[in-house]
Formats: sequence, structure tokens, C-alpha cells
Amino acid sequence: MNETHVPVRGEDEPEQLREQFRQLLRYRWLIGGGVGIGLLAGAWLGVTGADSYAATTDIVLRAPTSDPFAPTLSGDKALNMGSERQTALSRSVAQGAAKQLGMSADEVDQLQSGLQVTNPPQTLVLHFTYNASDPKEAARRANALTASYIDMRKDQWESVRDSMLKSLQDQLNPVAKQNDELSRQIKQLPDGSAADSAYAVQANLLNRITDLRSKITSLKALDMTPGNVIRNATVPSSSDGPGLPLSLGLGGLVGVGLGLLGAWVRLVFDPAPRSAGDVARAVRGPVLGALPRGSAGTLVVGHTDSRAAEEYRSIAFRLAYDERFADRRRLLVVAPRGSMESSVAVAVNLAASFAETGKNVLLVEADLRTPSLTERLDVSAASRPRWSRTGEHAEGEWPSRGQLLVDAGESGAFGLVPGERVRNVPRALTSARTTRLIAEADDPDATVVVVAPPVLAYADALALVDRVDGVLIVCDPRTVHRADLMRIRELIVGAGGTVLGAVTHTDSKRVRARAARRGSRRRAPKSQPAPTPEPSNTPEPERHFDGDGSDTVALRTVRSGDR
Repeated sequence: MNETHVPVRGEDEPEQLREQFRQLLRYRWLIGGGVGIGLLAGAWLGVTGADSYAATTDIVLRAPTSDPFAPTLSGDKALNMGSERQTALSRSVAQGAAKQLGMSADEVDQLQSGLQVTNPPQTLVLHFTYNASDPKEAARRANALTASYIDMRKDQWESVRDSMLKSLQDQLNPVAKQNDELSRQIKQLPDGSAADSAYAVQANLLNRITDLRSKITSLKALDMTPGNVIRNATVPSSSDGPGLPLSLGLGGLVGVGLGLLGAWVRLVFDPAPRSAGDVARAVRGPVLGALPRGSAGTLVVGHTDSRAAEEYRSIAFRLAYDERFADRRRLLVVAPRGSMESSVAVAVNLAASFAETGKNVLLVEADLRTPSLTERLDVSAASRPRWSRTGEHAEGEWPSRGQLLVDAGESGAFGLVPGERVRNVPRALTSARTTRLIAEADDPDATVVVVAPPVLAYADALALVDRVDGVLIVCDPRTVHRADLMRIRELIVGAGGTVLGAVTHTDSKRVRARAARRGSRRRAPKSQPAPTPEPSNTPEPERHFDGDGSDTVALRTVRSGDR
């Protein structure tokens, strides 16, 4: 019984998280900037907090009452703690404290700025905290502000009581006067209905007088104390700040969070493809390979121990098993924009990899504006190709030079048709000679690899798409936009071609500089001739080291005298 293993999506989640974390690390400068800002803020907090001392007091508030031990007393309903807190922070309290401390009116704002008042939940407690640079001054000001608040609240309660007493007394005096006059009238009335009516009116007045006098007595019996201090401020023994080590630690953690947040925002709005999957979705084709760092611009084919050589072999085999390429064996290698260095290197090394599989490979440099491949390969001799051994061609028509044979060391050899400067580039690329040249791939054992200028810089590549319909895009995901890759695919498909896939690379400026220095050293013998070596039937390939540290074999042109 055959069992089919279905991968669980949960198994891919750790890999996705690792990939996302690696993408965030692309913006190390943002993360480092966030950490730096956090450390600076922590250092500032630690230094400024070292000179700050906090003194605290606590007050339990209570509403005015005639019986403080009554079980039904509910102070939380009579008091609004939010309003009490705002009252404690008011300028009136600060002015009263300033008078107690002997401070001038100009110093009231400074005194008020150091005060903080909080109310613990579900309590009638006001927590006063005063911060100052001097511990003794912090305690003295905290006690003064607490006392000023209590005095002000007591004065306010007493003012309200006095106002109510005056109002009740103003109501009582007319009623008492009316009662006295009615009493004198009753004494003069004979017994009868008139006296009975007067007694009824007097009874109502007496009830009113009793009620008013009861209220006045209750108000006079009220305890107007607004609250009790349950903790006085003492001189603090240590600063209120968290300390420099803790501040730096907290600042570093906050900085890491800010840096990661900034990196994530930058990653979300980054127009460049963040991974091989983004490149594949943009070109709607597979990513056939990812070159090792710094090896994209090296015109070499390595041995079996070279990472770059193995990657090129893998790309060549994947193309060989692609039906779209295997049917016609024509490959156009292009870059999105900028330099042709990476696309030329990929085309040369792929040509050598195809030659290694036994194919008759022809590399065509379709750069007719700034051709440079012959100089980079140190070309000095050529033979006329079979497609130009008969017939004449017009002056300035491309290709007019002979076909070069490039020795790829252990990989074998392949042909090279170098680019030439022409007056009319579009006409040369669409000429019949170019068509016959590309038709070399009609041989079942032949493969044609064409390298053209960047697609978004010139239309040269699009002029070749109808004959070299299989296109390989070479790009650095860090320097190309997803919109550019999608635009390239639209142009290629619109011209009748097919995007076979993409090859990604990560360029390195230092590696390019070392490669340039090595190239200058290799070209030095032209000005300083070395002793001529004895002829050999088998040319020895030139070795140097690739960007990954492994030895590689440089591509060398076989001269006609060596064959």
C-alpha cells in the first residue's frame, strides 16, 4: 500500500519566522539606531533621576458629619475623589503652601510643578508626592502642600456651613416674629371660633420654628475636619530615579523594540523583493538559483569544490530539464537595469556548464553599444565561423568578426561571438545574419546563449525575444523593485518570449574591487612580457580564488596557434 506524505503547514512556520527575522536584519542600521536612541534616553533618565528625591504624604478624606461613628456613613458617596485630586493640584493650594514656606508669588508655579497627587483605587486616600533636588526640601514642601490642602478644604466646608446657617437663620427670624405677634393676639381674643383658628395657625408656626432650629443645631454640630494625615513626609534617604544601570537596560530594551518596529515598517513598505518567493511571484517563474555572495561578477567556472560552479551546474541542469528550453535550446540572459556585469558572468558560466554536459555551445554577446567581453576574456585570435565562411557582408554589419573558441578548463570549450560597435543597433539585432547566428541552436546538439543589455535600459533584448524566446533574468533583490520585475515580464511576454526563471545574487563591492585588482594583475604581462613557456598540447588553466574562498579556473581563449 502506497502512502502519500502530506506536509503539515505548521512545520513551515518556524522556517517562515526565521526568514522574516533574517529579512528584518537587512535593516541593521534601523535596529542599531533604535538601540542607540534607547540607550541615550536611558542614560539621560539615569543621570537626571539621580538628582531627584521624592517625599510622600497620605491623607484619608472624610465628609462633614455629626456622628463619625455612624455605621451608615458613606463618605465615598459624599466625596468625589476626582474633584478632590484636582483641588489638591490647584494653584490655590500651592499659594497657601507658598505662604507657609515663605516663598514669593513668583515661585508658586515652580512649587506647583513638583507636586503629584494620586488616588489609589477603591479608597478615600490622596497620595501626595513631591519631587525636588534636595531631599529635605522635598519633605518640607510635601508637608506644607498637605497642610495647605487640609486648611483650604476646611475653610471651604466651614464657608458652606456658615452660608447655610445664615440662610436658615434668615428663614427663622420672620417666622419667630410672626409667632410672637400671634401669641399677643390670642391673649386678647375671647374664647370661640376665632381663638381656635388662631391656635391652629400658631401650631403651624411652631412646627416650622422647630424644624428650622433643628437644622441649625445639626449644622452647628457638624465636624468640619476634611481629612486626617495618616503619613507625614520624611526626608528620603535615596534618589527617586531607577539608577543608571537599570535606566540603560530599560532604554536598550525599548530601543530594540523601536528598532524592530522601524525595520518592520521599512520592510512592509520596501519596494524591493524580500525573498526568492517575491522574485518568483514577480516574474511568474521559478528562481533557478542563488549565487554565492560576491560571485556574480566573476567570469570563472569552478571545480567540483567551488560553490559558484556547483550553483551554475544546478541552474544548467534545471534549464536542461525544462521543456520550454529543451525544445529550442536558446537562452537570453538579461538584467533589469544598470550594469551588465552580473548577466555577462551568468551567461559565460552557464555556457561553460552547458559545454560540460557535452553540448556545442555558442555564446553571443549582443551588446553592440559597449562590448567588453573580449577584453575581459583576453581574446587575441579568432577563426571565421561556419555561418560566415561563405558570402559577403556589408561594412559595419554585425557579426563581422570570427568565432572565438573559449577554453573552460575541465568543463570543455564553447564558441564566442563578441559584440561590436555598430551605427544602427536595432537593425543589426534584427538582421538576417543575426537570425542565422541564433539558428545554430537548430542542431540537436547545439545550445545558444545570448547576453543582451538590461531590459529597462535598452530595447535590444526585446528585439531578440522573437528568436531567443527563453529568457533568464539575473537580478540582485536588494537593488531591484518588484514593479521592475513585473514590468520586465510584461515586456518579454508581450514580445512573444517566455520567462524561464530568475537567478538572484548578492553583489559585494569589496569582492568586485578584489576581482578588478586580480584582473589588472592578469593583464599586466602585456606591458611586461614574461618568458615564453614551452609549447604544450594541453593548455593549463589559470587558477585563482573565488569570492567564497575556493579555487576556480579562469576562462581562457584558445588561440589558433594552440590548436
